Amino acid sequence: MAAEPTIEEQIAAYQREFQDLDPQVEQIVSALGRLNRRMNVAYGRQTSEIGISNTEWEVLKALVLSGAPYRLGPGDLAKRLGLTPAAMTHRIDRMVQEGLVTRDRDENNRVRVIVELTADGREKWLAAMRLATVFEEDLLQDLSPTERTALGEVLTRLLRRVEHAQPDAGGRLNDLD
Repeated sequence: MAAEPTIEEQIAAYQREFQDLDPQVEQIVSALGRLNRRMNVAYGRQTSEIGISNTEWEVLKALVLSGAPYRLGPGDLAKRLGLTPAAMTHRIDRMVQEGLVTRDRDENNRVRVIVELTADGREKWLAAMRLATVFEEDLLQDLSPTERTALGEVLTRLLRRVEHAQPDAGGRLNDLD
């Protein structure tokens, strides 16, 4: 298997084929893309160590972010994660079997279903967060507090620009399940 070209090699190849390329922009965009991909792999390895997948961790995070009592409807979860209802149902089915969440009828509206975080699901989320915190601190160890602040602000500005230009881009083109 051939090694992935360095960013510099990639930029040189692109410039050879497309002379209008801004190498500075390409360096930033390529580095962000590669960083995102490698971080997702690292998170996946960590979550597998504790017996959950990245996709399950996303559901656990969404429930925790909803606040106590950590309950949401499947449709709300699907919207928050950018998934189709069918993909969300498949994910919830798996997570119910694993004891990470429960799925019950809403007592106030028997038509509505509620997904709720279990104690085991919360423990798995906490374990994943502990591992992620160590990884993230290690990742940023060479940056001073000032550099961290500046990087956070710049990345947040870029994110806002993409969110404004592509308001529907929160979801995925393809489901991960």
